[in-house]
Amino acid sequence: MDDETRKIPSHEVTYGRLRDMILFGHLTPGQPVTIQGLIRDLDAGMTPVREAIRRLTAEGALLPQGNRRVAVPNLTPALLDQLAFVRLTVEPKLAELAGAHLTPALIDRLEAIDDRVDRAIRAGSVTDYLEFNHAFHFALYEASEAPILVDIARGLWLRFGPSLRVVCARYGAAALPDRHEEALAAMRAGDRAALARAVENDIQQGIDQIRQAQAEGGV
Repeated sequence: MDDETRKIPSHEVTYGRLRDMILFGHLTPGQPVTIQGLIRDLDAGMTPVREAIRRLTAEGALLPQGNRRVAVPNLTPALLDQLAFVRLTVEPKLAELAGAHLTPALIDRLEAIDDRVDRAIRAGSVTDYLEFNHAFHFALYEASEAPILVDIARGLWLRFGPSLRVVCARYGAAALPDRHEEALAAMRAGDRAALARAVENDIQQGIDQIRQAQAEGGV
């Protein structure tokens, strides 16, 4: 076994891959998938797949369905209300805290990521949009030096992502949440309060779109 293999055990690789499948909406909420199907899709053994399922079930990202099947939970209006409350509390605070540690290099990096978000929207690529939108937010949040809040935010996105993927597919790329230019302008101005508001507005836009889809029976 080489050093690189020891650094990232196979069960961690499998967990990360399955987590990304959930986070970026490759598993549809409410649609059961078999453990054997996940073994095939993840190109992993039974033991690491079962361990990944166990961990993600504990995180609330998967539900056992019986008969060796699991599913991503449906996001009910009541659950969305709870997620909205916590996201709108935690993530603007992370942005405000991050504002105290921004560097020109980090702002440049965030601008480059946002360029990829914009290109994904123009191309109508929901998958790229979801991945680069996530990258933008967490590149910012990780500058907050608030690891407990970052961990909370990661868990919230894991529960939110699958339904956002459904909404993105429903309304199209042009309607996707993207208030990043407001956030970047606040960063360049050194205005931490404006940065927090921009992130809050960005999150609220996504929440409102899911609420609308729920009201129309689309999620």
